[in-house]
Amino acid sequence: MRTFIRLYQALDTSTSTRAKIAALAEYFSKAAPRDAAWAVFFLIGQKLPQAVPTKRLREIAAEQAGIQDWLFAECYEAVGDLAETIALVLPTGQLSTKASLADWVEGRLLPLRNLPEPERKALLLQAWNELDATGRFVWNKLITGAFRVGVSQQLVIRGLAEVSNVDAKIIAHRLMGNWQPSEQAFLSLLETEAAEISLAHPYPFFLAHPLENELATLGSRDDWQAEWKWDGIRAQLIRRGGEIFLWSRGDELITDQFPEIAAAGNMLPNGTVIDGEILAWINGSVASFATLQRRLGRKQIGKKLLEEAPVALLAYDLLEWEGADIRGKPLQQRRALLAQFLNTLDIASPLQLSPLVEGNDWNELTEARYQSRSRQVEGLMLKRRDSIYGVGRTRGDWWKWKIDPYTLDAVLIYAQTGSGRRASLYTDYTFGLWRDGELVPFAKAYSGLSNEEIAKVDAFIRRNTLEKFGPVRTVKPELVFELAFENIQRSSRHKSGLAVRFPRIVRWRHDKKIEDADSLESAQQMLNAKIDAPSDTVETA
Repeated sequence: MRTFIRLYQALDTSTSTRAKIAALAEYFSKAAPRDAAWAVFFLIGQKLPQAVPTKRLREIAAEQAGIQDWLFAECYEAVGDLAETIALVLPTGQLSTKASLADWVEGRLLPLRNLPEPERKALLLQAWNELDATGRFVWNKLITGAFRVGVSQQLVIRGLAEVSNVDAKIIAHRLMGNWQPSEQAFLSLLETEAAEISLAHPYPFFLAHPLENELATLGSRDDWQAEWKWDGIRAQLIRRGGEIFLWSRGDELITDQFPEIAAAGNMLPNGTVIDGEILAWINGSVASFATLQRRLGRKQIGKKLLEEAPVALLAYDLLEWEGADIRGKPLQQRRALLAQFLNTLDIASPLQLSPLVEGNDWNELTEARYQSRSRQVEGLMLKRRDSIYGVGRTRGDWWKWKIDPYTLDAVLIYAQTGSGRRASLYTDYTFGLWRDGELVPFAKAYSGLSNEEIAKVDAFIRRNTLEKFGPVRTVKPELVFELAFENIQRSSRHKSGLAVRFPRIVRWRHDKKIEDADSLESAQQMLNAKIDAPSDTVETA
């Protein structure tokens, strides 16, 4: 546990990528495999269920610190993080434990959930007594299931690659899917020989960068494949050993949520992995993301929902064919194989080939991009025809060329404090638009302001709170902000009758009075302009 705490300190206090990779490599080279396995598990963002209810954790900590609940609550509001608050209010301690990380996790953390209350409390107190403030903070984060530190999964992979001399792409692949920490699992990560991959194992997803420069800098149009940038769920469909697996980009196994796609996967030859996008799909056309949302997070999909919100997987890449990893082949070859097979399927199949976007030159492609909103897509994807399928976000071969977002000027009308380190600041805002002389709630936004601007808005809210409803504050309508969002659609759940995707603050409009803010009619006109096809669907090709 000591070495893991030191690793956390090294990662948390450094802003240097090189230094973080060096710290990771040093830890993995010295840690016992069982400890290293748990370290990998937590560092790549995996979580265990919360071991102790938050309320009980607060009660035990306040009692041990000798303070009343109201004072603990005040401390929590000031600090903004439960794990840190507990670490700060407890009596000063020394790092005395000699047990390993694996011993702490398997011998203390995992049993916590099922222990009788007296034993659970005793175990918590014993653990706190063996740790200093930093150790308590790390331990509390593990207990609450909120452990985070400033490293990405890609940095962890690079640290493992440096220690093992195994290609980072291979390690990334081995970590995909439902990776479970154990001594053997960690040793398998570092094997120089080709390790056997589970039948269910997906490949790491290849991601695109936002287009940064003029199209002419990309060279000849003939070197690039253009596709629509779909607004759905990125997924890999796998058929191996006669079994079907559907993985989301978030490393979740979602096969049961989309049974029609799983059924279509039975048409694939064994040893096939397809990369594509899950979309709501009605009568051969893409439907709104709101329709797709009805399918998400459900353990069971009933017949009624299957009928009302059907889906399809629009496939745009082939990663494995006849059991062979073909990611190293040029995109145009992978695409040709994919098209050759998918074109044999029934036109009504939920497994479809994602169409290419035509355009003889960059100007024609620019014109095609203007169709994005009417097609309910986010813009274009540009992929070099000779590109291999990489790992993560590799610059140069794949670009996403998104359409400009919608923007409206709105008035701040409600606010509440944020979470974590922003728990003592008002950072969660609700904005309104005008309708018949009244400001109607339109969108919530949490990002887009600088720290300096957040401090100024926070001070304004505290001076200009009109009413309090629990954590929510009604604010004097005076501040105008420009909001950006990616999509707009009708919604019966919102007072405005509209819902938007990914709202964020673009800028604080100091130059505008609230009378200058936009109206709901303006937002409705945006929706009307977008819809140029019957019903909720538009043709894709």
